[in-house]
Amino acid sequence: MYRQLLKVVTNLGSPRILVVGDFMLDAYVYGDALRISPEAPVPVLKVCRTEYRCGGAGSVAADLVALGASAFCVGIVGDDLNGKILKDKLIESKADISGLLTATGRPTISKQRLIGLAQHRHPQQLIRVDEESTEILTNELSDAALQAYKNILKQADIVCLQDYNKSLLNPSLCRQMIQLATQANKKIIVDPSLTSDYSKYTGATLITPNRKETSTAVGFEIETSETAARAAKYLRRNLRLEAVVITLDKEGAYLETENQSQIVPTRPRSVYDVSGAGDMVLATLATALAADCDYETAVQLSNITGGIEVEKFGTATVTIDEIINELVAQNRDQIGKVRSVESMLEELDWHRKQKQTIVFTNGCFDVIHRGHIEFLKFCKSQGDKVVLGLNSDRSVKAVKGPQRPINSQDDRAAVLASLETVDYITFFDEPDPLDLIKKVRPDVLVKGQDWAEKGVVGREFVESYGGKVVLAPLVEGKSSTAIIDIMKSKQREYPWTKMPESKS
Repeated sequence: MYRQLLKVVTNLGSPRILVVGDFMLDAYVYGDALRISPEAPVPVLKVCRTEYRCGGAGSVAADLVALGASAFCVGIVGDDLNGKILKDKLIESKADISGLLTATGRPTISKQRLIGLAQHRHPQQLIRVDEESTEILTNELSDAALQAYKNILKQADIVCLQDYNKSLLNPSLCRQMIQLATQANKKIIVDPSLTSDYSKYTGATLITPNRKETSTAVGFEIETSETAARAAKYLRRNLRLEAVVITLDKEGAYLETENQSQIVPTRPRSVYDVSGAGDMVLATLATALAADCDYETAVQLSNITGGIEVEKFGTATVTIDEIINELVAQNRDQIGKVRSVESMLEELDWHRKQKQTIVFTNGCFDVIHRGHIEFLKFCKSQGDKVVLGLNSDRSVKAVKGPQRPINSQDDRAAVLASLETVDYITFFDEPDPLDLIKKVRPDVLVKGQDWAEKGVVGREFVESYGGKVVLAPLVEGKSSTAIIDIMKSKQREYPWTKMPESKS
């Protein structure tokens, strides 16, 4: 799955996706809440800064662009300052707003969140203030929105409907849009509103309700995989859908198609803020399906992006680079840091595509001591990913003599893999690491200062393509050889003690 998802993520392309729905402005007013008002038992917020983000369908559009897609917006904003700010934010995100209509006398939907800070840190939402109108659209506005939809539908690869039940996607307009997309042979994906009547979504390709929305729509609580399966089957059959994806928080998502009925699990997260998670899931599903992914792969990706999003504060986008980092991290957790050269080089390529700096160092690391720890901290400070070339047992014997190493290569690697300062470990059999350095092609090669006079192996090669060689400071008097000599001395002083034999 790991390799498949990496391949998919890097080949999503730039699909053209039409986003229709309730466009909103999310405002975050941050301030220090250090005292209680003398007028009432409420905190006083001393404003530090205000942030604006795209919300609702606008969040979906921003998410799509972050994933590499082209987003075309159809919706309504008011002729007010919030509408101007929202359009500016969408333009800034590189979304196409030619289908965004301005309604005079109707406010832009906005959600202003007052965020209290403790000593400028630890944001905590105190209250949310909403401004909106849910009045039925005039015939003129409905007709204009439908015409904008028709104009853009011709060039779109797939359609997203993000429904927050704010009047735009009324039953008549929603049905017409689904019918037009079907006639044009375009997939149409719906993130539904919290309502008991889903009939207006009939004939869509895919619907993505969360647990609460699904429970409201089907009339029973979604508490187990069995109830999720029953609800998914009911929705797919009654609404004549191709697929149903019910998002189930930490459990992942339930996928129902004609040929599949299963939970697609996700990794448990430390949830910081669920705002925008549904938008992110919708955007990911649309992008993946537009790239001809199957439903299971699309849901696996949406689990990842939705998981990354909820670890952020407020509505936030997720980039391809973040997805790749997540996949690489998950794979490392599963198979560990100790790799074959071939496996490691493949992942280093992903890191390079994200403009991350690769640091290389090498050594025997036979008896780990403070000097090693400080040295590896220094290595980590020089870049993003640290690759440690570890002398194999055969290599150590060639360099240090037949009595070394004290600890086998597997034991040494296990200890080093527990350090946060090391990202990858691979063994080499040769007396020096030149061949390995040539394969890794590090941006930074680090050795200790004691190599200044001896000459750093690999210096010429690394510097030939613009890499740099850095000498790390040493902790005085700390070395494996010195520690082993002390242990031998103690053994002579206390002959009943015995040095451990090499396990090689």
